[in-house]
Amino acid sequence: MAPPPPGPKRVQLHRAVSKMGLASRTEAAKAVHAGQVRVNGRVARDPLAWVSLGIDRITLAGQVTPSKRVHRHLVLHKPKGPVVTRDDELNRPTVHALLPDDQPRVEAIGRLDADSEGLLLFTSDTLLASRLLEPGHKVPKVYQLTVRGLPNEEALARVRGGIDLPGDMGRTQPCQARLLRPGTDKSVVELILTEGKNRQARRMLAAVGHKVLRLVRQAFGPVRLADLPRGQWRDLTGEEAESLYRAAGLHPPA
Repeated sequence: MAPPPPGPKRVQLHRAVSKMGLASRTEAAKAVHAGQVRVNGRVARDPLAWVSLGIDRITLAGQVTPSKRVHRHLVLHKPKGPVVTRDDELNRPTVHALLPDDQPRVEAIGRLDADSEGLLLFTSDTLLASRLLEPGHKVPKVYQLTVRGLPNEEALARVRGGIDLPGDMGRTQPCQARLLRPGTDKSVVELILTEGKNRQARRMLAAVGHKVLRLVRQAFGPVRLADLPRGQWRDLTGEEAESLYRAAGLHPPA
């Protein structure tokens, strides 16, 4: 795939339509092929064409912005075991079995591994979800990790400064790391990350010699797990939802 040409917020057309909240990426690609998307007044037929968000005028069947709708935002205390997907080809239990099945349809914001626990956000607003996951917004995620052994200050300093992950995953960004509960056999460490590489927290602690025995996400941006029971969900409060929109660089819906 060709790299994006220079310019402000250059993204491919199907992603731009999704980021605008007009449709999912799959739906956007189908709409482009069907001739329902216009860029600066002209019908566009290539969903992979590069456009400039905020500069090019992009419409879907005449829509410039999403039709007014009430979005739903949920937080789930994910237990260990379920996978974060709607349908699993291996027939493993999924987190969606723990959620209400009424409308509007919600999707997870990011992921937690099957063996990880804690706060998992869901939303029906695809634009909000994509913005929260963009590295440039640096939305903090707070994790508590039970690790084998007792990490010393040198190990934690290495974690804070960045760890070179295996393969082509690159180096992690500087983060916050502190020892919450020291112990001889196992200890609890708090990490605050602003990125989400695959199994990043586990890999970072393993790189300094401490295997992660348990991982619980305690917060995502302004939303905290608090005392929500394991396996239970709740709707976000209005204040929490507004704070999430602001964290994503968006104006909260009126």
